Amino acid sequence: MSVRNPILLQLVISVTLATLLQAAEKPNIVIIFTDDQGYGDLACYGNKKTKTPRLDQLAREGTRFTS
Repeated sequence: MSVRNPILLQLVISVTLATLLQAAEKPNIVIIFTDDQGYGDLACYGNKKTKTPRLDQLAREGTRFTS
């Protein structure tokens, strides 16, 4: 089998690969590392003295890992 138009074949393969790669959505992952912070230091974990509105919003809209 011979390819009559290699440029057309390459174009078809490129478009197919681009479509397949775009279809796979990648998750948004944010990992926050802090130093000298305990479990109860954030308001989202019950601290009434410290106000952490942005971190509380992240906790509400995302996933919290507890043990």
